[in-house]
Amino acid sequence: MKKITVLLLSSLLLMTISCQQPQVNKFPWEDYGWKLAVQAYSFNRFTFEETLNFAKELDLKYIEAYPGQKIGAGSEGTTHFNMSNDDRELVRSLLKKHQIEMINYGIVAANSEEEWEQLFSFAADMGIQTIGSEPDPIWMDLIDELTVKYDIQLAIHNHPPPTRYWNPETVAETIAGRNSLIGASADNGHWMRTGIDPIVGYSILESRIKYLHFKDMSAFGEMDAHTVPFGTGVLDMPATLKHLRQIGFKGVITIEYEWDWDNPTPKIAESIAYLKEITANL
Repeated sequence: MKKITVLLLSSLLLMTISCQQPQVNKFPWEDYGWKLAVQAYSFNRFTFEETLNFAKELDLKYIEAYPGQKIGAGSEGTTHFNMSNDDRELVRSLLKKHQIEMINYGIVAANSEEEWEQLFSFAADMGIQTIGSEPDPIWMDLIDELTVKYDIQLAIHNHPPPTRYWNPETVAETIAGRNSLIGASADNGHWMRTGIDPIVGYSILESRIKYLHFKDMSAFGEMDAHTVPFGTGVLDMPATLKHLRQIGFKGVITIEYEWDWDNPTPKIAESIAYLKEITANL
């Protein structure tokens, strides 16, 4: 009887100690309302099917698709928003198989009212939350209507000069007065190429940032700078992430790795490991 009592007490003590130990979040960025995705363009040498395999290996739950990637899995189609119903079903089945959500789609634009309607209808059908785009300003009234009609966000992206939206102030002016579903897809890498401090860019856009294309770069203020694994470039990532918390950013952080095209997975894995370390200690 004494032996049984001792064993029971020991078990209870171990359970108590276990419950008291702090739980380590596997995805510490989620503590701040952030979701981590990968931009499929990082794997543009591969099919969408292969990209999902890589994303699963990286333990990612979200992906941003882009138009034009071959789907694979027996299909000759691409991930363009005009894909057939059969290809849509195939893409949905691949996402379900890998337990990955196509949360964003871009960077994409349309050239007619019919095309814009098709794009938003596609996004709604595929469960996409946000479309990343660099639209001609002539379409902004229509976009205002479509975002409300479909309850889908549109986020204006910034490629470097000579594109229209390279300056965050231009993006802010374009979305000013528009409904709250319209915002920015802030790409800090392109800002850094053009000599814009990401913290300054985030400060200009603040609550209108819907999601990020998040990068560390090989150099600042140089147009030929390229992405590098997080923590190995010139971005002060801890300060940048702290600033994003301070301005109340809640959204998707999308890793877009535009280098080592034939084998980007190890470098993206390195970036995720660094992000875990940083976000666990913000």
